[in-house]
Amino acid sequence: MKKIFEVIKPGLSTSIQDLGRMGYQKYGIPTSGAMDVFAHRVANLLVGNQEEEATLEIMLMGPQLKVLQDTVVAIGGADLSATIDDEPLNSWKSFRVYAGQILTFGKPVNGTYAYLAVSGGFFAEEVMGSKSTYAQANIGGLEGRVLQKGDYLLSADADWKSIRAGRYLKNTDLPNYEHHRPIRVITGPDIFAFSDKTYQQFYQESYRITEQSNRMGYRLDGKALSHTDRADIISDAVLPGTIQVPANGQPIVLLSDRQTTGGYARIATVITTDIPLLVQKKIGSEIQFLSVSLERAQADYLQQQRYLRMLRTALQQHI
Repeated sequence: MKKIFEVIKPGLSTSIQDLGRMGYQKYGIPTSGAMDVFAHRVANLLVGNQEEEATLEIMLMGPQLKVLQDTVVAIGGADLSATIDDEPLNSWKSFRVYAGQILTFGKPVNGTYAYLAVSGGFFAEEVMGSKSTYAQANIGGLEGRVLQKGDYLLSADADWKSIRAGRYLKNTDLPNYEHHRPIRVITGPDIFAFSDKTYQQFYQESYRITEQSNRMGYRLDGKALSHTDRADIISDAVLPGTIQVPANGQPIVLLSDRQTTGGYARIATVITTDIPLLVQKKIGSEIQFLSVSLERAQADYLQQQRYLRMLRTALQQHI
């Protein structure tokens, strides 16, 4: 292991994340992991890593980092005005950085979460098979917390010189976080908790992402949804994208740091391929939902997996 960055400024909320802590929800342990899994995976591929390697998840106001070792890095996800020694950097592209340079994230342009990948991946002690930070329980990442000034970030001793800088996504492949299309969902399991009229309202109305939103879930505000009887159910499983409706009628979309079970009726579930579009929306954004079939959701997921396999193969051929 080697020190790769020194944290000069930690940013608003910067943490080490990977694809999450799988297999422990039955013990009450949340999965955590990257909010935007697609951006995390692509950033890793651009620097020659396996997709599950740990990255830095950077929310809105990013950190300032001093480079301590020459390496190759890439930024995926939100455009947070990244610069190296005050020279602008493009997202979705790998580039070389050299010892002594200063990597800075500035004003958010679009999106909320950016992912900084480094050749070899960021080092952290694994907890239950994952490096992901779950700050509420102080596990994973760097001492189970977000970055602080003076921290040192470590990386594996990867052969970064063999990784070609300048790898990038084509413009036609770049996610459009400013696209205002509806967030697609499938119907939730608690269909008898809501009337047809309530479902119609759910799909017709707009909802604002409130200031109470975080990695656990996005709390929405709009015209209250009513239940046929009561909001409570016997606690049952929840997933990334589960939309609960508590007694106040305001939906909550559960995300990476969600609890493992929930006791509120579930009206819908955001499909996997649309979760990045949702989490990259800024606080105050208005969103709408669109119902799609389970078959449509599965087809889009498989299409995304095929794309990632093609990208991985193409990049491996152009190391």
